[in-house]
Amino acid sequence: ETTEMTDREVAEIQISELDLLSSMFPYEEEFIVTDQLAMAELKHYVENESAEMPSSKVQFILNVKPEVSNASMVEFSMACALPFKYPTVLPEITVRSSFLSRSQQIHLNSNLKTYLVQNCNGEPCMLSAREWVKDHAAAYIDKELSASSVTTSNALPSEDVTFTRLWIYSHHIYNKQKRKNILDWAKELSLSGFCMPGKPGVVCVEGLQSSCEEFWSRIRRLTWKRILIRHREDVSLEGGGHAEIQKQRKFSTLEEKCFDAHGARGNHMDLGQLYHFLEEKGCADIFQMYFGVEGH
Repeated sequence: ETTEMTDREVAEIQISELDLLSSMFPYEEEFIVTDQLAMAELKHYVENESAEMPSSKVQFILNVKPEVSNASMVEFSMACALPFKYPTVLPEITVRSSFLSRSQQIHLNSNLKTYLVQNCNGEPCMLSAREWVKDHAAAYIDKELSASSVTTSNALPSEDVTFTRLWIYSHHIYNKQKRKNILDWAKELSLSGFCMPGKPGVVCVEGLQSSCEEFWSRIRRLTWKRILIRHREDVSLEGGGHAEIQKQRKFSTLEEKCFDAHGARGNHMDLGQLYHFLEEKGCADIFQMYFGVEGH
């Protein structure tokens, strides 16, 4: 039978792993704890029986220079956070580099996650994660994301890129901040589509599957009277690079579309205008999925 680790045992493992990292990487440009307060809380918790559980996770950055002849200038930064239950759960790691495009970064991080899921079972794994990044990260730079270019290691599942379009329905969208979030997040995640505020609210986003899913997970965390994905389209692009993705798009950017119903009921949108807009974009069949009637 497995014995559950106590919270204090888990905290002790975290401390000893962090100590190990700081002795291996004594320079700030290699390893730096960005949240000293959380670190102090964690130590206090381990040393004092009566101490409260820490209130925030320890966060730190590991910088890695891969050993690749032509990549001497390239640096990858691993922004890490240790959840309270780590190492019984995976660490949270995001790898970034100014040399990676958005889609390369998404791809790299999803493969690192796959590696962790397959290889880190309840053991401290920051060093092996760092090794993986050191060995593999450079392969993601300057390559179109074709399945072949990245499967240099059998630890990486070869994956075709999936293009996704989500049709999201909300009871209403009035809130200015939410409307700003929708536009900002879509831009950050390289998604196109449109948002129709008012009542009902309609949001369409399209782009890389992982980006659409990230968008949806952020949107649904906001408070809504009712929000759901009405319809979802997924297209598998064999080793699809940037051009393939662009070809699938029906919208060029993500913009807000206001189809005013001429103040008839204030915030109600003119669904006839929405229908014609969708028809122009070759998505008229979606109208029926949203509203259950034929448009026109």
